[in-house]
Amino acid sequence: MQADYVIVGAGSAGCVLANRLTEDPTIRVILIEAGGRDWHPLIHIPVGYMKLLDHKRLTWGFKAEADPGTNGRAIAYPRGRVLGGSSSINGLIYIRSQPEDYDYWAQLGNRGWGWEDVLPYFKRAERWTGEAAEIHGTEGNLTTSPMTEQPQACQAIIAAAQQLGLEYRPDVNNLPRGAGDSIGWCQQTRGGRRRASAAVTYLHPAKRRPNLQIVTDALAHRIVFDGRRAVGVEFSRHGDLVRADAAREVILSAGAIGSPHLLQLSGVGAPEVLQSAGIAVRHALPGVGQNFQDHYIARISCYVRGLETLNERARGLGFANEILRYLVQGRGMMTFGASLCAASVKVLPESATPDVQCVFAPASYKPGLIRQLDDRPGITGGPWQMRPLSRGYVLVRTPDPHDQPAINPRYLAEETDQRAMVGGLKFVRRLFAAPALADHIIEENVPGPSVQSDAEWLDYARAAGSTVYHASCSCMMGNHAMAVVDDQLRVHGLEALRVVDASVMPAVSSTNTNAPTIMIAEKGAAMIKASAREKLAA
Repeated sequence: MQADYVIVGAGSAGCVLANRLTEDPTIRVILIEAGGRDWHPLIHIPVGYMKLLDHKRLTWGFKAEADPGTNGRAIAYPRGRVLGGSSSINGLIYIRSQPEDYDYWAQLGNRGWGWEDVLPYFKRAERWTGEAAEIHGTEGNLTTSPMTEQPQACQAIIAAAQQLGLEYRPDVNNLPRGAGDSIGWCQQTRGGRRRASAAVTYLHPAKRRPNLQIVTDALAHRIVFDGRRAVGVEFSRHGDLVRADAAREVILSAGAIGSPHLLQLSGVGAPEVLQSAGIAVRHALPGVGQNFQDHYIARISCYVRGLETLNERARGLGFANEILRYLVQGRGMMTFGASLCAASVKVLPESATPDVQCVFAPASYKPGLIRQLDDRPGITGGPWQMRPLSRGYVLVRTPDPHDQPAINPRYLAEETDQRAMVGGLKFVRRLFAAPALADHIIEENVPGPSVQSDAEWLDYARAAGSTVYHASCSCMMGNHAMAVVDDQLRVHGLEALRVVDASVMPAVSSTNTNAPTIMIAEKGAAMIKASAREKLAA
């Protein structure tokens, strides 16, 4: 099995790369995916994400290590294992983050990664279905949509935020530098009634190209090297060990867990980590699997009156009506993602821009039960710190590729992160007490009025918080000792090997990570094509 490029991972980034690289009919690409085809019907129904995050076949079933930041809990850590990767199971939110995020990446020495540099790739990716705006692209592959329904409960939340001084932004992705506190409706990776995963929007249009070979149910074991040059990938499929040779490059797009793990399984990483796992050191690169970041969220829920919420729409005749609306009109709660509106607020005096993202839903959940709607009408708000200082790790534990690596984002390890979480929770409580909502609130049921002091808020966050599914930074881009790739996404010290996915972020983007990951892949594909042209011209 041989091609010009071998890509490991058919997630958000891998699907983009497979499409873009095979636009040239003379280029052959093999795409290796550990999961199967994206046939499950709940993948394509937007609200189906609620049943997919713990799906035994469509996810890896990871757990993060027990840690003081999570009150000693080993929390579930869902990552997609299917064509489309996590874009096939996520909450469909499309938010690009603050322009300052990318300026910071460039300030760290990553040339070509400032806001003006990356904006063209966001637009190249996008097929925006809303009102035309210069900030959006309309000719790309990734279908993005505004909220087609604006529930009364979320309208009340937005009104309450404005009463607290937040600016209402009609387009949360049209965000200038220096923007202050604001709130607006989330945008979605959705086309009509269906999820617009990276598989649907990038891979399916390309899969009939004769120069693209998609290999599913294939677990990558190691990168094959000839000296310092990556020349292929060894993987298992249906009990057989297979090798895919790459004439030009091997590209890792296995995500912030899979890419560092595969590098380490291949002998690339910190020598002490590899030796403790029983793996021979091929290339010492201490940053592999380090600098790992994620967002951490805790939620406040209130019972409400006089506002329709999803809790009652998802039961009995109400739910039957929602199914009918979805089938006939392609509208209603079946098209909803994880959050419908989001606020960006500054809670730390030292921050130059908003530092906490608060996401809201016209629904609430039974205490202690994951994604099971409450029996009474309710609303929920959850903050996360946009730019956490805490950094953790993804480290290989054994030479067996079937064994999960050690995963630990080290949530709330830094005092600044703790203050941001407490400030965010206090803000949500203040918002729920604003006049536009006050008459509708019956009581705060989670965590409840007994939580008042900063110490109590922090204890609650540690005991009840969870991942926002924004794994990143474990193969960080840079030119320093702990960097794994350079600003062309080439692995330091090796040849013909790149990492192109969320793991290369030098710092996690301040909001949701799917849009930036697809941007990284669009930019990475352009870099790979440019490199090939330069070699041909030489």
